Amino acid sequence: MKHYSLNLQTVSAIALMVVCFSAHAEAVDADAAKALAKQNNCFRCHGVDKDKDGPAFTKSAAKFKADPKGEEKLLHHLSSGEKAKFPDGHEEPHMILKAEDPKEIKNLVGWILSL
Repeated sequence: MKHYSLNLQTVSAIALMVVCFSAHAEAVDADAAKALAKQNNCFRCHGVDKDKDGPAFTKSAAKFKADPKGEEKLLHHLSSGEKAKFPDGHEEPHMILKAEDPKEIKNLVGWILSL
């Protein structure tokens, strides 16, 4: 019988992968995400596939998926009121999403990133 020794760095890397994959393994409730987006008037400025005053959700998904901290950044953007940049160069505070449970916003972010 062979014995394998794992160093702390290897164990940490494995633990990080498990956390990352389990976070994304949660099923996204697309209907609930779209309902929250509708309640918060997100579709006034964002289309799913079409740019409006803001970028299409598919465009945002591509941007944030490419960033290792994309999910965290998107959550912050939707819940902090940080400035949104518009194509003509002006900036406005992004509307802060309202939800009864923070998990609803996380679900919306998951839905956006799934596009």
